[in-house]
Amino acid sequence: MECGGEKMVLKPIRTSKKLDDEEEAILLSPGSRMFHEPNYNIHIIAIMGWKIPLDINSLKAQIPSKLLKHPRFSSLQVMDESGEMRWVPTTVNIDDHVIVPQLDIINNSNMDTDKLVEQYLSNLSTTTIDISKPLWDIHILNVKTSHAEATSIFRFHHSLGDGIALMSLLLSCFRKTSDPTSLPTLPVSSKNKSNSKNIRSLIWQYIVKLWLFIRLLFNTVVDVLLFIATALFLKDSQSPFTVAKGFNKNHSTGQRFIYRTVSLDDIKFIKNATNATINDVILGITQAALSRYINRKYDVEGKMKEQMRCRATVLVNLRPALGVQAVAEMIEKNAIVLQGNCFGFVIIPLDIAQLQNPLDYVHKAKISMDRKKRSLESQCTFYILQLFLNLFGFKGATKLAKRVPSQTTLAFSNVAGPLEEVSFSGHPLAFLAPTCYGQPTGLMVHACSYAKKLTFAITVDEGMISDPNQLGDDFVNSFISINEAALSKFRTKVD
Repeated sequence: MECGGEKMVLKPIRTSKKLDDEEEAILLSPGSRMFHEPNYNIHIIAIMGWKIPLDINSLKAQIPSKLLKHPRFSSLQVMDESGEMRWVPTTVNIDDHVIVPQLDIINNSNMDTDKLVEQYLSNLSTTTIDISKPLWDIHILNVKTSHAEATSIFRFHHSLGDGIALMSLLLSCFRKTSDPTSLPTLPVSSKNKSNSKNIRSLIWQYIVKLWLFIRLLFNTVVDVLLFIATALFLKDSQSPFTVAKGFNKNHSTGQRFIYRTVSLDDIKFIKNATNATINDVILGITQAALSRYINRKYDVEGKMKEQMRCRATVLVNLRPALGVQAVAEMIEKNAIVLQGNCFGFVIIPLDIAQLQNPLDYVHKAKISMDRKKRSLESQCTFYILQLFLNLFGFKGATKLAKRVPSQTTLAFSNVAGPLEEVSFSGHPLAFLAPTCYGQPTGLMVHACSYAKKLTFAITVDEGMISDPNQLGDDFVNSFISINEAALSKFRTKVD
């Protein structure tokens, strides 16, 4: 699963229908090829809410000049006689990819449109995209819900690329609502650099670096051993979210997609109150929400557990992400970006408990995240996957990639969205909730920021979790309790 086949390559787009042998010989990267193995057919979806109803014709008119300039969206994935899968450019019929379903809401003002959209998403999770066409489509639901005036679902097969790269491509099609000529801007992490040239300071820095290297080495060895143990036998404690023995997830009734939006400013306030990062706060809220749900279930069933092994699997993109500006410039210059999937695993332990101080969920999350930052777990697990690929082929590597998440409680991810409100073809975006379906876990949690909001997108297996909306409410209630604790701490300091 080399990243060598994943690196960026720029080529001019050809207008001729004849292709040379080099173009026709483009192979799917090993990481992308794995997503075509049985029982690992994962789709990424971006649920987008809009502030106004969508103009279908206007949307269709924008796709050829933006989305289709990326070759992944105008190519078929074809298996040749040797069993290799290749990208083969084709002519795209927009009508085959923009789907506007007929929804039964006429003359029925009492219909719960939130449930209608939720059911549509659930039904969509039981389907796959026809491989005889490029593996993406857009579903438009022009119905008003409590979240937005209209909803669209942008769906693409995971073999097209990782979520970060595809999110950059998607956002490059948007423009700022306040300035229709400007691209969206994304948050940039800043790192403090020390410029001290004092000899004693330099000596101390070298000592600290040596200690950090030793700790990095130790943490990496421990994490890799735990990864191997998870692949072999180490499974999370039984809970409402773990796959029970005898449960065949491949024949589940589908998945439910729940999304809840909270204030990003309040998230930042909690971050400052706890001296943490936004990622720490998001993970802390997730721990608190799962604790609420699990404890409620065990209270009802009369079998509370004092200690639970609960972990989250994170798929880490190992390729430097292209920014929105870079992707937009390539599209403008008629250049293409050939990218696939290049990822490793990180397994994060979660604390499932009823804590008296809600801020402790964030403190515990910070400890776990700081520990993972001092480890090369993602890089090492990537090379373990590559070793399996070389020894056992795609089937062996896919079994490992599926086995590890299935031994943990949930899959976890978060993405930074635009800092300001954006629009597509004159349609202002209300919210953005990316997630996946087809993953080997019964629960997946994605968090995505957009302007002054942060949306939790929660994907649950309907065959395992019967009340997903209650879980969604637990995320909101956990956020509220943690925010109130942060406010109380702030008032105490002021007084």
